[in-house]
Amino acid sequence: MRAVVIRHCGDLGADPSPIAVATIAEPTLRDHEVVVRVAVCGVCHTELDEIAGRLAPPRLPVVPGHQAVGRVVEVGAAVTSLSVGDRVGVGWIRSACGTCHYCRSDRENLCARFEATGRDADGGYAEYLAVPAAFAHPIPAALSDRDAAPLLCAGAIGYRSLQLAGLSNGEPLGLTGFGASGHLVLKMARHRFPDSPVFVFARSEAERAFGLSLGAVWAGASTDRPPIPLQAMIDTTPAWGPVVEALDCLAPGGRLVINAIRKEPADHDRLLEIDYPRHLWLEKEIKSVANVTRRDIRECLALAAEMALIPEVEEYPLERAGDALVELATRRVRGAKVLRIGP
Repeated sequence: MRAVVIRHCGDLGADPSPIAVATIAEPTLRDHEVVVRVAVCGVCHTELDEIAGRLAPPRLPVVPGHQAVGRVVEVGAAVTSLSVGDRVGVGWIRSACGTCHYCRSDRENLCARFEATGRDADGGYAEYLAVPAAFAHPIPAALSDRDAAPLLCAGAIGYRSLQLAGLSNGEPLGLTGFGASGHLVLKMARHRFPDSPVFVFARSEAERAFGLSLGAVWAGASTDRPPIPLQAMIDTTPAWGPVVEALDCLAPGGRLVINAIRKEPADHDRLLEIDYPRHLWLEKEIKSVANVTRRDIRECLALAAEMALIPEVEEYPLERAGDALVELATRRVRGAKVLRIGP
């Protein structure tokens, strides 16, 4: 089958050799798994972290991709929940132990045996993908393949971030970074909290204009200050600097939610600029987001179907995965990026 493979870690912007389009063997089916023929797969910043070595996979080569949508073509002998022909999505969470304290308290995202699609096992940048049936998610009929793909990670992690922000209707929300996750969070926030003004912080004029077009009441750079203090902020950037700037925008008792699996080290020293009375005093909080649960994905899909949430999507053929990733790395982004792989 056709697939994109991470062969080794490196700087994709300077050297395209870390990834390659290749022909590899189709996945082998296990009793508790299903095989999905992939129609589309979203492109995520986490793939850049893997390629750069910030999130090194336990084995190489590996097929990346964890926002895959397609149809079940094979069902393992122990599977009763899915049938051939079912349309499903596969997200970042591929499996968890199911028995630890975290799994039993609806926090399987924190399980020590958490396994990720496209990191611990081959993912969705391929024509076929095998996944445990319990971690394949039925796609609501109201969502197209293309629209559903970004919801499996950018949408689901944004949904979890919005939950963790603890916002009440009418309280102001800030979004730092305005890519795939940011634009989906804005749409979800406006639906769930219609009286809450949303403020967008983005590095480019195009991103700021995009935020305003989707209903933000104000847009500026991460170093700008909004006209009012914000009750909650969600940071979706790969950098450290916006974290410090966001803390300075919070109202007393406000919460910053960091929606990133890794931060790039380029401006690591900005951490030293946190001033306690200015940035953290008056009961401000910082909360990180780690992975997603199956519940996050399924609730996000249901919410998207309910509110007719349509992501902004740029589509590429599988063979242009490298182009899509380089554009993502250089911030040439409007909404989400999706690879078209099958019918």
